[in-house]
Amino acid sequence: MRVAITGSTGLIGTALARSLLADGHQVVRLVRGPSAAAPRDGSESAHWDPAGGQVEPGAMDGVDAVVHLAGAGVGDRRWTADYKREIRDSRVLGTRTVARACAGAASPPRVLVSASATGYYGDTGERIVDESAPAGSDFLASVCVDWEAAAAPARAAGIRVVHPRTGLVVSAEGGAFGRLVPLFRLGLGGRLGSGDQYWPFISLTDHIAALRFVLDSEELSGPVNFTAPEPETNRAVTRAMSRALHRPALAAVPAFALRAALGEFATGITCSARVVPAALLKAGFPFRHPTFEQALDSALRDAR
Repeated sequence: MRVAITGSTGLIGTALARSLLADGHQVVRLVRGPSAAAPRDGSESAHWDPAGGQVEPGAMDGVDAVVHLAGAGVGDRRWTADYKREIRDSRVLGTRTVARACAGAASPPRVLVSASATGYYGDTGERIVDESAPAGSDFLASVCVDWEAAAAPARAAGIRVVHPRTGLVVSAEGGAFGRLVPLFRLGLGGRLGSGDQYWPFISLTDHIAALRFVLDSEELSGPVNFTAPEPETNRAVTRAMSRALHRPALAAVPAFALRAALGEFATGITCSARVVPAALLKAGFPFRHPTFEQALDSALRDAR
């Protein structure tokens, strides 16, 4: 199989490319800088300009599948008006560019896996939600709605489109937990806000396996929650990290302090999303790490 990937240098993209290459598949990395003829890992690269709507001619030739992961980091900077615009534009414009390139290819790929997030659902409190739940009303929810809608050109061309609505990826190497683990190692970890909010999570191992699963599963299309079957509260996550890292978790950051430090982004930390992976479970996806303790243990082992 020949797979094109955007965001291939990020946490998920790096792991996905490594997994595909290890199994003998071909990988084309869509990069925003000049493309390289032969990256050292055996993959290929091609240039794309998400804001300008351009993909290097011929980049999609012979591609069986496209995995679109690129987008500005939600937690990388404080949410100023300019950065909120960048968060939205990087996702909507990038997705539209990839979808149009797929639709316009001489031989279009059979599937486009275009990332989304559990932020689609907004704050759901203690209510369990699956892929049938409506969108929330906050900023991240509106971004996710526009993000998914931007893949319309690929859908119109008859390409199967899957939107992985991803929760927090459990890895010590990057993402949210890549930032939390060092704090807990120093004894500075603790619950955030009330601690009662549900955090949808998925181990990096399960996330990559789920991406490989949806690439091959013809019956899956549309939104697919990439979350473990047993979402946990922030309080439970805090306790599990304290036990696993053998450090006390005495610190507690109240919601008002988070808002003062992080601005509007704090809502993404203190809101509750009790999201379950109904579509993956129905399709028979075998989770290796259904609980947070298992996901954390895997992440810590991989980091050693």
